[in-house]
Amino acid sequence: MNISNKITLTAKKVLQLEAEAIARLADFIDEGFEKCVETILTIKGRVVVTGIGKSANIAQKIVATLNSTGTPALFMHAADAIHGDLGMIQADDFVICISKSGNTPEIKVLVPLLKRKGSKLAAMVSSTDSYLAKCADFVLNANVEREACPHNLAPTTSTTAALALGDALAVSLLEARGFSSTDFAHLHPGGSLGKRMYLKVEDIYTQNEAPRVNANAPLKEIIIEISSKRLGATAVLSQDNEQLIGIITDGDLRRMLNKYDSIEGIIATDIMTPAPFTIDAAEYAVEALVVMQNKSITQLIVTNSGKFGGFVHLHDLLKEGLV
Repeated sequence: MNISNKITLTAKKVLQLEAEAIARLADFIDEGFEKCVETILTIKGRVVVTGIGKSANIAQKIVATLNSTGTPALFMHAADAIHGDLGMIQADDFVICISKSGNTPEIKVLVPLLKRKGSKLAAMVSSTDSYLAKCADFVLNANVEREACPHNLAPTTSTTAALALGDALAVSLLEARGFSSTDFAHLHPGGSLGKRMYLKVEDIYTQNEAPRVNANAPLKEIIIEISSKRLGATAVLSQDNEQLIGIITDGDLRRMLNKYDSIEGIIATDIMTPAPFTIDAAEYAVEALVVMQNKSITQLIVTNSGKFGGFVHLHDLLKEGLV
């Protein structure tokens, strides 16, 4: 067997072993798991997730997932806990301790101290007969038959299983809380997903110029307005400048040259596109993107209380990371 084939077989074997381990976890979701979730929902404090070694790395990721899905959480390294960090835990907190064996020296020192604090304790373990599991109020069974490591030593399958079980816990809490996509956006304001849920047209269109001409505006004025405002279009307002009646784009100017033998005397109403597509300033910016995509346009007139307000351009949405 050549080296390439061996690499492929090894990689597939690892993925298969870990997939099977995660699938087995479904059989361990029982009343104890339910009670654990229900208890976390009632606490006034936070969820503190702790572990040592690779389990500590998994604990940090679980904390990040909990925080981003509506469950306040923090990470405490099990080794640091017995050297001062234990002070971060309050009686109203809920502690999840991750340990494959549940019998490491640091865990055996830490558990009695946690119990003395009065916090509820959940053990995420592969061995349900371990010291940690026997001392815990709740056991989250993350049992795996073997590691993907050929020597059955390096934490591989066990850490993957713990991570997946942490996700199951976080999503169960999310659904039980009725945590919505809007709630998610509030916690992720800097990302594109968050912006899709909270960024509105009124937040961005005011940064642009608001090109406009009167219905009777001559061609020279139209061209100057479009060129100077650099949005590739201008709104056309009624003679009293109160009502939006059309739009003139760069494309309309090109079509005008093909349509008319003489451009002398042409005014805005001769070349405008009537009843242009618009979006209200109070709409979400992502809705403006949908309109632009569906209508194959790059700028959209913004209305405010039914009146012309300005323009939002595709480049604005690109800059905000919505595309």
